[in-house]
Amino acid sequence: MTTHDSPDTKQTRTPSILDALIPIFCLITLLALAVYYFGDDSSSGPNQIALMLCAGIATLVGLKNGFNKEEIEQSIVKGIGLTTGAILILLAVGSLIGTWLLAGTVPTMIYYGLQILSPNYFYLSCTLICALIALCIGSSWTVAATIGVALMAIANGLGASPAITAGAIISGAYFGDKLSPLSDTTNLAPAVAGTELFTHIRFMLYSTIPSFILALLAFWVLGTGDKISLSDQQLNQLLESLEQQFFIAPYLLLPLVVTLGLAVKKVPAFPAIGLGALTGALWAILFQQDLILSFADENLSSLSANITVVWQVMYAGVSLSTDNAFMDKLLSGGGMGSMLNTIWLIICAMTFGSIMEKTGLLQKLVNSLAGFTHTAGSLISTTIVTAFGTNCIAADQYIAIVMPGRMYKQVYNDKGLAPQNLSRALEDGGTVTSPLIPWNTCGAYMQSVLLVNPFDYAIYCFFNWLSPIVGITSALIGFKIKSLVTTKPPLTAA
Repeated sequence: MTTHDSPDTKQTRTPSILDALIPIFCLITLLALAVYYFGDDSSSGPNQIALMLCAGIATLVGLKNGFNKEEIEQSIVKGIGLTTGAILILLAVGSLIGTWLLAGTVPTMIYYGLQILSPNYFYLSCTLICALIALCIGSSWTVAATIGVALMAIANGLGASPAITAGAIISGAYFGDKLSPLSDTTNLAPAVAGTELFTHIRFMLYSTIPSFILALLAFWVLGTGDKISLSDQQLNQLLESLEQQFFIAPYLLLPLVVTLGLAVKKVPAFPAIGLGALTGALWAILFQQDLILSFADENLSSLSANITVVWQVMYAGVSLSTDNAFMDKLLSGGGMGSMLNTIWLIICAMTFGSIMEKTGLLQKLVNSLAGFTHTAGSLISTTIVTAFGTNCIAADQYIAIVMPGRMYKQVYNDKGLAPQNLSRALEDGGTVTSPLIPWNTCGAYMQSVLLVNPFDYAIYCFFNWLSPIVGITSALIGFKIKSLVTTKPPLTAA
């Protein structure tokens, strides 16, 4: 068996395919049991336990192969460190949702959205709105945390399906994110593959546009068939309830404009969302004094009431308590505390993924898959499957782009295939599938923001699973496979 030197010069053994499959099999089994026993609550602790148990199993395999515990501990620290940005964004989003609820920003979006959006085209509208904004700002996370939150609330007001609405929001957000030159993943994929950004975007159109058109058709059919209806009387009652609880005015949408404007200016997500949350806090103080005073202790001065309520909303969110239970559920939530369960899930997932990568188990799986790539179509298809699998194992879309990209880059070159084939496959399999996996950073984030379990919304994320299917189909039939300009003959499509 081959060996290689670790940083402390200790000889380590290359893992066998059985070594690599043991933790994966255990993870699949435990996650299935978690869903069976706990259902939608599986991400509130059971999945975390499954990931940590499998991290322990992967550690034992690594120790057997000669890795020492210090190396493995360092890889865990490094892996979790990579998620620091995502964790900070999650905390900022929690505060943003809380202050936007208190400021009346979300209620205002609901108020006008209920009057503007047609029930029959609601899902279709959600998809198009999120796609357009994500294309402009290049961030699916920001779209979900801003427009997505309001659309979910509007869906509740209309009596629409939360799962389908979440699927429409995510489909649109990831379509726009995937094609936006401002997106980090859209820049990362061509950088890893070795191609130019706009070459990559143009080449993605061949799989992305058909997938999006099919997704739009599906949402149109669901919208017309779902028979979402809201009578004039119900609509008026809902609008009156909003007006009773909040001051409603168009300029209360300024925190949204500020946040999206910062995103367009390429301000990183954490400060952009953080400033949006602070703008919401200021708007609450300026325009929602009655609401703030209703939350504060009676013996507090006006100044103390504003400080304590806004402060509390940023970490604990808004909790309405009125005679209208529907309104209380619709307009309560947010706060940094609401994101802690998601952060717990991300840390556990990255612990498992980091050990799998450090001990060579993930690379063994990828290398085994590479053995099936005898044609151009099979190579591209295998890349898409590998990126999706890495999303499941490593629980992070960036790793799902970088790792397969590094491993397959030379293979594409050797077989005479242009690098944009690789970059498109990485996006088709890595970027768009990440929110479909509950323990992935993106899946955990979407659940925290949209308050729908990925197991419920995943089937309705039509664009996200059509994209890899269309990518694989195109590869297997030899459609739009670009060869390198070289004297070496490229691989045949099939």
